[in-house]
Amino acid sequence: MTDRGELHRRMTEWRHDLHAHPEFGFEEHRTARFVADTLRAIGVDEVIEGVGGTGVVATLTRGTGNRAIALRADMDALRIAEVSEQPYRSTVPGTMHACGHDGHTATLLGAAQMLAEEGGFDGTVRFIFQPAEEWGRGALAMLGDGLLDRFPFEEIYGLHNNPGDPVGAFVTRVGPVMSAEDNFEIVLRGVGGHASRPQAGSETMVPGCELVMALQAIVSRRLDPGATAVVSVTEFLTDGTRNVLPGMTTIRGDVRSFNPKVSADVERHMGRIVEGIAAAHGVTAAMTYTREFVPLVNDADCTAEAFAAARTIMGEERISVADAPITASEDFARFLEHVPGCYAFLGNGVDSRPLHHPEYDFSDAILLDGACYFAAIAQRRLAPAS
Repeated sequence: MTDRGELHRRMTEWRHDLHAHPEFGFEEHRTARFVADTLRAIGVDEVIEGVGGTGVVATLTRGTGNRAIALRADMDALRIAEVSEQPYRSTVPGTMHACGHDGHTATLLGAAQMLAEEGGFDGTVRFIFQPAEEWGRGALAMLGDGLLDRFPFEEIYGLHNNPGDPVGAFVTRVGPVMSAEDNFEIVLRGVGGHASRPQAGSETMVPGCELVMALQAIVSRRLDPGATAVVSVTEFLTDGTRNVLPGMTTIRGDVRSFNPKVSADVERHMGRIVEGIAAAHGVTAAMTYTREFVPLVNDADCTAEAFAAARTIMGEERISVADAPITASEDFARFLEHVPGCYAFLGNGVDSRPLHHPEYDFSDAILLDGACYFAAIAQRRLAPAS
């Protein structure tokens, strides 16, 4: 039996080391080496690096069972300057683990150690350490590199810390959990000129501002009131200056939804609005619309197993069903397009700074809970025949 206290101490050390050396998506070279070296020291059967760029996949097999499940953690950090006095604060200017991926990585390493030492399952566990989650490319890169063919598995489970919930509170739900994220860019082109003579050209500031406001009507007036969607303009850039009317305006933003039809409807209505406003103001418009994240939808059977495993670790009082899906996005959803699974949340503390905040920090208090949960999932789903 693994010494839980000693494991928690080691996991905390791992987490602090990772936190001090954050790396952006597809740049996780040191992180991947750290993960691979730790897994080899733990004694898993196989460690493969460079999957999908900087991803790492480890395999642990016990018994003769032919079933396999996967446990996944993300490794990348964000382009955010950390504000912290912690001794393990980021040593990389302008980059920090502001979403807790350092904690997720340490948690899965802890689960790997527990399962390597204790066994208790009959089959194969894949430990997937994924790069570039933050910009929605890492899961696709691993899948494109043959993940499912090279390391086949039948189910997959993931875990994310959740600021605002009590430390160690376990929350998930069946069905939609997190939204899709679409990105859009609209470029208006006209003829700029002197601010004193707007009639001499076809400047793009006024139609750009009109467009920003008109896009808000897509959700309130064009979609079914029962549909869930958010349209957000996040950037407004022009080539004007204090006394120069712009001849080009770029508008960027994102769209969140839970249904592919809603996503398609938003794109269609956005295109009509852009064309109409551009024509009304005598400017031209070009719109690019991309789908970066797909909706994350939990499988019913896998979610029931996730709740059962969590109860064995945390007790009934710390378990709850999420009231509704959230409009954040997560590329774990890409794996769920291929195999069933469950994505869950573990409370990071009611006083925790929010994710992507320069003062955010992962709570070391939940490391052991997360590792024990992952191990329990493997032992339940690959339980030896009685």
